[in-house]
Amino acid sequence: MSPYPLARAGRRIALAGAAALTATIALAAPAAAHAEVEADKAQALAENVTLTFVSEAESDSAGFTELRVVLPAGIAPGDVTLAEAPEDWKLKATSDGYTVSGPALKTGVDAEHKIKVRQLPDAKQIAFKTVETYSDGEVSRWIELPTDGGELEQPAPLLELKAAAPGAEPIAPSPSAEPSETTTPTPTPTPTSSATDSDADAAASETDTEAAGDDGDSSAGLVIGGVVVALLVLGGGAWWLVKRRGTSAES
Repeated sequence: MSPYPLARAGRRIALAGAAALTATIALAAPAAAHAEVEADKAQALAENVTLTFVSEAESDSAGFTELRVVLPAGIAPGDVTLAEAPEDWKLKATSDGYTVSGPALKTGVDAEHKIKVRQLPDAKQIAFKTVETYSDGEVSRWIELPTDGGELEQPAPLLELKAAAPGAEPIAPSPSAEPSETTTPTPTPTPTSSATDSDADAAASETDTEAAGDDGDSSAGLVIGGVVVALLVLGGGAWWLVKRRGTSAES
């Protein structure tokens, strides 16, 4: 029997194994959902700015119930009011930002809300770390900040700002948030305590994210390793069989 058909069979096995490995890697990749922010006036020191936040749904079995946003330095919780949100959702100030929550949205529905800020800080870009909670208790953290290199898996919503207009000056923080039907009164924050609480929360959140990432990498590594071992066994068996048939033919 000619060894060539067996060699072709071995190549087909190897190609099939490679396809399986590619599919495994694709399934192990993280979800493509994102949390994003936009502004009607994306300029440093701009006043009465409306920010729009969109959290893309990534759960197949539950809907959003709460979004927690950590405000960047220069924006105090008392300077924020709710402009628009899903029906019956309300805003509540926290020590370093705010939460907006309410009845669970339908599965697969993105969560969008808008806030009005008295003034944006004097910066080139600002980040809004966001923690999303679903009705089944699942939590998704979009809290990673830009670094010098490397792609972020769960980046925090980032807003690029134009340079401040000539003559623009920082205004004094609001003494308190104005109550309305969709907001609750908030205590007067101090910049020092806000920054401290935010840093502590960010450190804890980043630790959780790193732990989750380590677990995901370990699981993906085990699956890929199993596929590689299977490919080696199949390839080695095909090579041995071809060699054996070739030796018998020569004899």
